[in-house]
Amino acid sequence: MAMTIHVDVVSAEESIFSGLAEFVVLPGEAGELGILPGHMPLMTRIKPGAVRVMMPGNKEELIFVAGGLLEVQPGLVTVLADTAIRGADLDQAKALEAKKMAEEAMVNRGSEMDYARAQAELAEAIAQLAAIDRLRKQRH
Repeated sequence: MAMTIHVDVVSAEESIFSGLAEFVVLPGEAGELGILPGHMPLMTRIKPGAVRVMMPGNKEELIFVAGGLLEVQPGLVTVLADTAIRGADLDQAKALEAKKMAEEAMVNRGSEMDYARAQAELAEAIAQLAAIDRLRKQRH
């Protein structure tokens, strides 16, 4: 039997995933992180992007997160996401519209605060589109 680690992915609204995994990959603040059973304790911020949970039996769960915190403890990985959406629930048309609106807001900015918010929204939309693309490739 393969070694596993318990993974919880939660947002402010709900628990998105709770189960055993052989491997977890997610976008850390300083780059992509890979977590295996026995990983050293760690706490870091995460960026918008896809959390890939590799489960026993070659099953993979893809979850989009819009940032948050990662905590790794012996036997437990916890992702506290600002926003989390199951890969199957991602909407490409909505993400494309959000990207377009953020790009327009960056061009027509009224202040530096508006520009910074538009940049964050653009990064989130691009990360969502990348997660949708990864999910589509996974299905084929």
